[in-house]
Amino acid sequence: MDTKVISTGIRYSSLPESYVRPESERPNLSQVVECENVPVIDLGFGDRSSVVQQIGDACTNYGFFQVINHGVCKEAVEQMLVMGNEFFRLPVEEKMKLYSDDPSKTMRLSTSFNVKKEKVHNWRDYLRLHCYPLEKYAPEWPSNPPSFKEIVSNYCIEVRKLGLRLQELIAESLGLDKEYIKRVLGEQGQHMAVNYYPPCPQPELTYGLPGHTDPNALTILLQDLQVAGLQVLKDDKWVAVKPHPNAFVINIGDQLQALSNGRYRSVWHRAIVNADKARLSVASFLCPCDDALISPPKALTDDGTGAVYKNFTYAEYYNKFWSRNLDQEHCLELFKN
Repeated sequence: MDTKVISTGIRYSSLPESYVRPESERPNLSQVVECENVPVIDLGFGDRSSVVQQIGDACTNYGFFQVINHGVCKEAVEQMLVMGNEFFRLPVEEKMKLYSDDPSKTMRLSTSFNVKKEKVHNWRDYLRLHCYPLEKYAPEWPSNPPSFKEIVSNYCIEVRKLGLRLQELIAESLGLDKEYIKRVLGEQGQHMAVNYYPPCPQPELTYGLPGHTDPNALTILLQDLQVAGLQVLKDDKWVAVKPHPNAFVINIGDQLQALSNGRYRSVWHRAIVNADKARLSVASFLCPCDDALISPPKALTDDGTGAVYKNFTYAEYYNKFWSRNLDQEHCLELFKN
């Protein structure tokens, strides 16, 4: 391949060798069933205690859920998807000005996951942006398409509000005061990955992203309504999560698994690709500040279980996460007591 990205607009007739997974690691798409009862939680529902309980159940049993009536305005969501698609339709030369495979960069277009380290690549390109504080990061964002900065900034502000509200509900569902999680995580960072998965000639041989958990606290995912691709691990089986109209998928990340002393699961999930259609998804990540000390509250260790994980700072965790291969064992395992 001449260019490093796969969103060149050229249709591939067969999968390039560097994307083909060994047989034991393929997605086995024929065995994947649709997840029947994905929790869909209505945040506009008046009864807070009921919402808190539903969230607690979902975090315990699934590690993810979908939210509707979430307060993020429909127009902001629609414009975000338009912007993402417009960006990936730009000429390759234009996009390549933003290309980097250095994970420490706060704004970059890249491909796969960690191109320099991995043996097999993933069928995705992505634009990775730091989004908080906006006045610090937005100036370095793409200026093409022309309305990109304005529309994406607006989306980021709304999604952040939703994320912080969810953290309050999650804290309450653990029996903690609603500010607890936000206090521990400090001034949270916010990142975004605009993922683009071009049509793939042999979807059963590769991934958009292989199974992984998210290293951050909370992920708010906007799925492409037309093209499904998200799968999660439930009871040791991969199941497909059908996009729900006007919903976000909320994933518990590794930091909330550690903070909840293992009660809530950071969900294993993966993205598969489609032979005919491109798929776009927008993942927003809320991350503890670097020096946040991740340690479970006394209320969750007093029942004699003790702390499941050693205390660590988010910076220690994040460095460990990026220095390994995405589909190795769960990074949290390295911090177990």
